[in-house]
Amino acid sequence: MKHDNREVGAFVGFPEVSHKATAVVVIHEIFGLSDWARSVVDEFADAGYIAIAPDILWGLGAKGGGTSELSASEIGQKINDVTRNHADQITADLNACVDYVKKLDSCNGKVVVIGFCWGGGQSFRFATNNKDLKAAFVCYGTPPTEAADIERIACPVYGFYGGDDTRITATTPKSPS
Repeated sequence: MKHDNREVGAFVGFPEVSHKATAVVVIHEIFGLSDWARSVVDEFADAGYIAIAPDILWGLGAKGGGTSELSASEIGQKINDVTRNHADQITADLNACVDYVKKLDSCNGKVVVIGFCWGGGQSFRFATNNKDLKAAFVCYGTPPTEAADIERIACPVYGFYGGDDTRITATTPKSPS
């Protein structure tokens, strides 16, 4: 898939359904577009959704590819660099995924995002940057720290966290009683 003349690598799964389906953008964890992330796409497709997992590390591999061209230590280094220095590129790649799936004949025009750990934080961040998302699912990811960022979120955000793990849960706002 191309976005602003930049190729974006992704893994896509299609459901076997007779109706138009909602699309799910799956943001991988810190380990890149792994076999596990691909299996999540397959599970969403089996459940009746179009699912797409972009390789956030696309273009950073030795041959211009992504995760599959990097060692485990390189993946960690590249994720850290992309997170610190290229958040706009992450947003652009995620927007490219949303634009791509929304235009598919098999899509009903609804797109949600889900992310896991590092990807959970990116899911939360992406919800601050894309007003067309219908929902964001954050599986163990850090929330935005600025109130202005939270206020830009136009969709419901569902957070899934381990109650006894204060490393992440201490950063999430408490829900009103």
